[in-house]
Amino acid sequence: MKARQILIDFMKNHAISYIAGILILFGTTFLAMLIPKLLGIITDDLNNKDSTQSSIVHNVLLMMAIVIAVFILKFLWRYFLIGNCRSIECYLRDHLFKHMQTLPLSFYSNSRTGDLVAYAINDVQAVRMTFGFGSIQILDGSTLAIISIIFMVQTISPVLTIMALAPVPIAIFIMVNVGRHIRGRFRKVQEAFASISEKVQENISGIRVIKAFAQEKEEVDNFLKYSQRRVDTQMSLTRISALLGPCAQLCFGVSFLLFIVYGSKLVIEGTITLGDYVAFNTYMLAIMGPVTNISRIIDVWQRGLASYRRLATIFDSPPASGLTSEDCSVCDIKGRLEIKNLNFTYPGAKRRALKNINLTLEQGRTLGIIGKTGSGKTTLINLLLRLYDIDNGQIYIDGTDINDIPVDILRECIGYVPQDNFLFSTTIRQNIEFFKSIYTEDEIEEAARLSGVYDNIASFPEGFDTVIGERGTTLSGGQKQRISIARAIIKNPSILILDDSLSAVDTKTEVEILGNIRKLLDDRTGIIISHRISTIMQADEILFMSGGRIVERGSHEQLMGLKGLYYELYKAQNVPASEEVAI
Repeated sequence: MKARQILIDFMKNHAISYIAGILILFGTTFLAMLIPKLLGIITDDLNNKDSTQSSIVHNVLLMMAIVIAVFILKFLWRYFLIGNCRSIECYLRDHLFKHMQTLPLSFYSNSRTGDLVAYAINDVQAVRMTFGFGSIQILDGSTLAIISIIFMVQTISPVLTIMALAPVPIAIFIMVNVGRHIRGRFRKVQEAFASISEKVQENISGIRVIKAFAQEKEEVDNFLKYSQRRVDTQMSLTRISALLGPCAQLCFGVSFLLFIVYGSKLVIEGTITLGDYVAFNTYMLAIMGPVTNISRIIDVWQRGLASYRRLATIFDSPPASGLTSEDCSVCDIKGRLEIKNLNFTYPGAKRRALKNINLTLEQGRTLGIIGKTGSGKTTLINLLLRLYDIDNGQIYIDGTDINDIPVDILRECIGYVPQDNFLFSTTIRQNIEFFKSIYTEDEIEEAARLSGVYDNIASFPEGFDTVIGERGTTLSGGQKQRISIARAIIKNPSILILDDSLSAVDTKTEVEILGNIRKLLDDRTGIIISHRISTIMQADEILFMSGGRIVERGSHEQLMGLKGLYYELYKAQNVPASEEVAI
């Protein structure tokens, strides 16, 4: 959904509160503008010896009643309008986060984390300020100025009004032209903030490496450069923003000077009364507020427009293609896999990552994939999960083109353990069930046992309720891998994929886990990727990949008989026969 449509939908859904707030604001401003007139009448009464005390008291009480009414009404319109601008912040951020979940991996590959954080925090807040302070000040200030001018013209002096307000258009013209430069400078401020966010996040995530290499001082010095850039861009914005307020004050200073000189002359000549002079002065002060605020309004609006355009680039990014299903709770996939003439090139890359891949994997059989880094092993899995669109070739599951299978059903039926073993900063239980409270305690414990991590979890003081650090930093690499395996197993998937997910466990634990997985794969399709032959040597079929191609295929015995690349890797790893594990 486009950013513009999201804002329009929000305003439609809150139209009643917006209309009520605006009408109350108009009424509040009208009542507030009666106060200067009453103040002028009271001044004339005090200056008139024939005035009675009861008349003065009556006007004073009336003014107090208006003040109380203005207070109540102002609370009401602020409740409606300011409340809505707070709601739009949550509404916009929720839609942004929801949309980001639908974006393809290629978007995140080309985006910095710091930028995305800035979008969700600073840019959303800037748009909220535009709908809050920016819009409300325009409504309130415009209404106040119009009503004040009407009172000044009709009840005091049209000539005096024109003379007093003559410099205002000049002030507005100057501030609008100066304000045009704010948008570009604010965009640079947001980009600098994004760079700082990226740097902080990167350093926190890699703090162990930084300390291990004693790079603390160098990282601090490097961070100071990012901070200085933020200061420089902010000062550039501040310098131009600082011009707006003095421009308005200078022009109003001229207006007041003209008013004092000419207005006092009219009072002396008896053209207007002293009360009219006081009332006119009060109206001028009332008008000065909104006009002076034009500088802030322009500042807020230019910032808001810059942030809106940044957010629009996110909302305008098309979501990942693929059908979705209203009900992905039922998995009809059995697991037969067929790949025909598959070729793939990553977006923006020149070299193909996969070249002419063909294979057939029946349900209940296990495929092992091995090869050097960058040979295309993980790319093949990414296409199977529809993380990227297939541009050349076909993948069929149970005879159905993968493009015709709703992506949510496809991924729900696949248990996937990625290389990076990402864990969330929450309890071990929630990491295994992946925030789906549909599994029983026995199912969670069984998944932990099958993945060989149950004893480790049981040794923790809080057991499965142990809260792990960010990305699982409080766990060892092997424990993180095994918890990730448990997360895949508990889904009871039709296809189980392990992408180099046993690299951090010892040989004994690997034998135990693979023995458990072998039982699971009796009636399921399994795909195991590894750099170690010991992990995949008992698979029904093994693919040796190099340069995006399948260069050798067959069982372990067949590949050993070829005396080719697989055989050479086997000798290099020097796997003793006693370490051979069964799948």
